[in-house]
Amino acid sequence: MTFKASAWIAWALCALAAPLQAAQPGCPGGTYRMIVPAAPGGTTDIVARLVATHLSERLAAPVVVENKAGAGGTIGAAQAAAAKPDGCTMLMGNVGPNAINYALYRQLSYRPEDLLPVIQVFAVPNVLVVHPSVPARTVRELVDLARSRPGELALASSGTGQSTHLSGEMFRAMTGIDVIHVPYKGNAPAVADLLAGQVKMMFDNVAVSLPFIKEGKLRALGVTSSQRVAELPEVPTLAESGLPGFDVVAWFGLFYPAGTDDAHVQALHRETAAILQRDDVRRQIARWSGVPGGEPPAEFQRYVQAEIAKWGKVVEDAGIRAD
Repeated sequence: MTFKASAWIAWALCALAAPLQAAQPGCPGGTYRMIVPAAPGGTTDIVARLVATHLSERLAAPVVVENKAGAGGTIGAAQAAAAKPDGCTMLMGNVGPNAINYALYRQLSYRPEDLLPVIQVFAVPNVLVVHPSVPARTVRELVDLARSRPGELALASSGTGQSTHLSGEMFRAMTGIDVIHVPYKGNAPAVADLLAGQVKMMFDNVAVSLPFIKEGKLRALGVTSSQRVAELPEVPTLAESGLPGFDVVAWFGLFYPAGTDDAHVQALHRETAAILQRDDVRRQIARWSGVPGGEPPAEFQRYVQAEIAKWGKVVEDAGIRAD
């Protein structure tokens, strides 16, 4: 091989490498942080860990999951919003801290414009589950039971302002029942108390409750989406159970702090979208009865804005406040 040929090959390799490097900027600190505004074990956490594992491989750098639970997800979201916009810190957000809470809390240390939606990872309905000791096998029977025992049944949620909470508030408003709302600092501790019978009912993400439903440790009465879910075909929707118009899904997605360079945004979107195309990842999401995302950042941004408006109206109509 001549010197000219060698030089040409070297130049060509550099030319090919340059756009790749430009398209996928690295993290200056060498380690990425994925903040999860919920406790370990809940849906937001298990989704984050699934994505983080594959992102670490694709980025050839560690992606460390940091759980920052509490205050309906506002603690973690606020930390992400305040992080340096250098592409190193991302948030695995969800409908609570990134849509519902803007109407729920009068004072927040972050606003919608402080967090930049990058990509929706997946969406999943909630499911109304009860402890097996509850003598109700349908939504109607549960409503009748709650009416006969006003103020006695405890309704758990993963935190004030989470989709599990708002699903419960919609249920209370549409049925007129009087139950006690018990908010927890995350999904896992709420489910643990539900399994122990300390609380009697909960609107939980299908992804978390499904194994317990299959094992008979929890009883599913209805799903919150407009259609039944494949993993629980025998469980009716809330709309089918006498609550027309009841349609709620929990969604999860990645956000960057506002001001993050577009090169980082496009790189994170591209790599995450590629992960969501993997057959094993799609099978896992299907097992959670979820629908994978992957839409462009601009589309996810429009969706988040629509969700903020939708839940703002629900919160205002119900007169719910967290502070």
